[in-house]
Amino acid sequence: TPSALARQGGREENASPMSENTIRLAPVPDVPGSEARMPRNVEAEAALIGALMIDNRIVEDVQMELRAEHFFEPLHGRIYDAILKLVDRNMVANPVTLKPLLESDPALKELGGPAYLAQLTGSGAAVIGARDFARQVYDLALLRELVGVGRDLVDKALDTSEAIDPKGQIEQAELALYAVAEQGGDTGSMKTFAQATRLAVGMAEKALNSGGHVSGITTGLDGLNTRTGGLHPSDLIIVAGRPGMGKSSLATNIAYNAASRWMRDMADGIAPEKSIGAPVAIFNLEMSADQLATRILAEQSGISGEKLRMGRINHSEFQNLVRASRELQDLPLFIDDTAGLTIAAMRTRARRLKRRHNIGLIVVDYLQLLQGSGRSTDNRVNEISEISRGLKTLAKELMVPVIALSQLSRAVESREDKRPQLSDLRESGSIEQDADMVWFLYREDYYEMSKEPKIEDEGAYSAWREKMDRITGHSELIVAKQRHGATGKVRLYFDSKITRFTDLADDSYAGADDGYE
Repeated sequence: TPSALARQGGREENASPMSENTIRLAPVPDVPGSEARMPRNVEAEAALIGALMIDNRIVEDVQMELRAEHFFEPLHGRIYDAILKLVDRNMVANPVTLKPLLESDPALKELGGPAYLAQLTGSGAAVIGARDFARQVYDLALLRELVGVGRDLVDKALDTSEAIDPKGQIEQAELALYAVAEQGGDTGSMKTFAQATRLAVGMAEKALNSGGHVSGITTGLDGLNTRTGGLHPSDLIIVAGRPGMGKSSLATNIAYNAASRWMRDMADGIAPEKSIGAPVAIFNLEMSADQLATRILAEQSGISGEKLRMGRINHSEFQNLVRASRELQDLPLFIDDTAGLTIAAMRTRARRLKRRHNIGLIVVDYLQLLQGSGRSTDNRVNEISEISRGLKTLAKELMVPVIALSQLSRAVESREDKRPQLSDLRESGSIEQDADMVWFLYREDYYEMSKEPKIEDEGAYSAWREKMDRITGHSELIVAKQRHGATGKVRLYFDSKITRFTDLADDSYAGADDGYE
C-alpha cells in the first residue's frame, strides 16, 4: 500500500509504511518553534479511507462516531466527508464517483490527483482492520483535543492582563475536559426501536424484581412509589410547598432511602443496573453539611434534632447515635453546601460526581437559591427559567433524576383552601413546563395550629384539641403533574421531632386521583 503524505508547518515528509501502524507526532501548528508534538497516524487514516472506498458498508459502522474533523490530515477529512455524502445519496463511493467532488482540491492535486484515491484502494487487506483504524483515528483526535485543552489552560493561567479568576478557569477547564470525555458516549445518539424496547423491558424487569411497582430509583415510601413508579432517569421532579411543610425533610428522606438501598443491594450482590437504589448528590444551598448530617442522624437514631443540637441526650441515646453514625459512614451520599452556587458551577460539580462516583440521583435544595449565568439577572423570571432549563438539561445529560425544591407564592395564604396549585409555583411558569413531575406538600395541622382558641372557651378549645389530635403529623403529597402516569394524592405521616416522612398505614388516597387530571 502506498504511504500517505503528511504536511505540517509547510514541510512535506514521507510517512512510514502503513504496515508499521505507528503513532507519529508533528509540531504543534500554532506554537512556532515549540517542541510539543501532536499525536496522529496518517497511515491509519489512509488505510481507513481506502477500506471505505472498497466496502461502503463499513461507513454504517464508523459514521456515528467518526467525523471529518477527527482526521489529522485535512485532505483525508475532506475525502471522508465526500464518501459520506455519496453514501447518504445511496450512491457508490469509489475513486471514480469521488473524482468530480475532489478533482479541484489543491491538496489532492499535489499528491497526483484522482490517482491518489486509486492508490488508497490498492490493498483489500485494509478492509479487515478498518474498524480498528477508525478507533485509532478517533482516539488520536481526542488526544489532540486534550493537548488543546491543556494549552488553553496554561495560556489563560499565565495571562494576568485581565481579572484573575482561578475558580472560573477551573470550572471552564472541567467543562472542556467533560466535553472531550463525553464525545465517545451515547448521550444524544440515535437509538433503534430494538434498543429502545430493550431499555423499556429492562425497566419492567426492575419493577418486577422490586415487588411490582418500582421501575426507577426508590423513594423509600411505598405510597409514593406506587403512584410514580419511583424516580426515573432524565426526570426533573419539583417538590414545592410553603415554608414549614417539610420539603427539605422529604428530599433528605428520599436521598437517604435511595443511598441506603444501593448500599444494601451492593452488599447482597445485586448487579448495579438492577438495583433500585443509587448513590446520591445533595446540593444544599440553605443548610450546611453538618446540619444535614444531623437531620439524617436524628432520623436514623430516633433522637430529636433539637436534643442533638442542645446536647440533651442520655448515655443510652448517645450509644444509639454512635451506632447510627457507624452504619452511615459508608453511605454513598455526597453533600455540597456551597452558598451562592451558579447553575453552571453546579452542573460542573454534578458531572464530576457522576464521573467519580456514578451518582444516580441529584437533590437541589432549593431552586430559587441557585444563580443564573449573569446574563438574565435583570429579570428574575428569566433567570429562574434559565435555572429550571439547566436542571432539566442536567437530568437528561447525566441520565439521572433530579429533585429540585421550590418555593410557592404567598397566594396560597390568601385562599380558604390552602392546598397548593400549579399556578402557585413562584416566579416562573417555566418550572411547571420543564418539570416531568410536580409534587406539593400540604400539612393541615400546620395551619390549624394557628387557629388555637382561648383555653377559657372550653367547647371550642375541646373541638380544636380533638381535631389536632386527629390530624397531627398527617401530611398530603399532591402529585399535581406527572408525564408518565396519573396525578393524585399520597397520604404520609410526618414526625417533626426527627424530621421523617413515612407511609400512613391506612393510605386511603393511594389509589385515588382526587380530582387531578
